[in-house]
Amino acid sequence: MQNGFVTTFWKMDSRVSPMIKHYILNLNPTAKHEWDRCILRDPLTAKRPEIAKLIAEAVDADTGSYLVSVNIEVTVLEQAAVPQAEQLSLSFPEVSMPSQLREVA
Repeated sequence: MQNGFVTTFWKMDSRVSPMIKHYILNLNPTAKHEWDRCILRDPLTAKRPEIAKLIAEAVDADTGSYLVSVNIEVTVLEQAAVPQAEQLSLSFPEVSMPSQLREVA
């Protein structure tokens, strides 16, 4: 008791739920739309992860509000090369058409 007030603290079960998930991160700073510049996707389903649902699964608790600590550790497992835009020069040989077909065209 301090200054006539009773202070009560509830200690939550401090369980740690390790969770390892793998995603594909696609960065494209020159994308036309802002939402396409940084994309995180599931490698199997190509869906964008819902981080709040992942945290809720890790908490695995009853209805309520929780103060949670989320640590994100990122390890790059592989980097795919970005293909350079190539311009192909196509040359078409000149084809002579019979005079009857030229008149129809």
